[in-house]
Amino acid sequence: MKILRLISRLLDYPDETLAAHLPEVIHFIGQSDALSPRLRDRLLRFIEYYERRELLDWQSEYEGLFERGRAVSLHIFEHVYGESRDRGQAMVDLMKRYRSAGLALAERELPDYLPAYLEFCATQEEAAREWLQEIAHILALLATRLRARESVYAELVDALLDLSEVEVDRDGLARQVAGEARDDTPEVLDKIWEEEAVSFSAAQGSACEQGITRPSAAQLKDDKAITWVDAGNHAPDTSVMLGSKQ
Repeated sequence: MKILRLISRLLDYPDETLAAHLPEVIHFIGQSDALSPRLRDRLLRFIEYYERRELLDWQSEYEGLFERGRAVSLHIFEHVYGESRDRGQAMVDLMKRYRSAGLALAERELPDYLPAYLEFCATQEEAAREWLQEIAHILALLATRLRARESVYAELVDALLDLSEVEVDRDGLARQVAGEARDDTPEVLDKIWEEEAVSFSAAQGSACEQGITRPSAAQLKDDKAITWVDAGNHAPDTSVMLGSKQ
């Protein structure tokens, strides 16, 4: 599913390479017969919005949206386990599922990071939709929260829901989200910092015993795009750039 690889790249931290290739991405979407009109429109609305903006503004918006608070986190298990120890074990289990398919995450990303998960789904051919369906309830909540914040990133998450073919109660989710308190205000963020539990290094415990934190988007902005290696021989897969793999 090449489209999953594309959405993965669009959901990741925007960099110069992505910004420079947006015209090509628009051409690809416009010419693809595999996309439904609704899916094509969602992707084009997102891309055309950021095509008109400066990269630094795009990066600033991304950090402000995804790096403040947890309500719209791109880490799947954040919406299931929060910072509990169960999240660590879920990470281990997910990585095992990646490895059972012959893949291992090559960069320093956590396995529940949505763009990484989508990269994996893109390698699963007929099973890709089933993998999307496993997280459809999380995608639905994330899309609803993004729309409540009037973010065009909701188009990408809704596109994933369209691909999953899972029906969701959007009205019910909208009512739920309307009753939620914002978690990205300065006051709330200050309180979170004050109450944050200590995160231990790998030398101090196993992954499922530690608090798990991800480097910020700003810290990761110089990293390469998400890549995978073969879990058997650790040979790097360099064919994950936009449109380079079916």
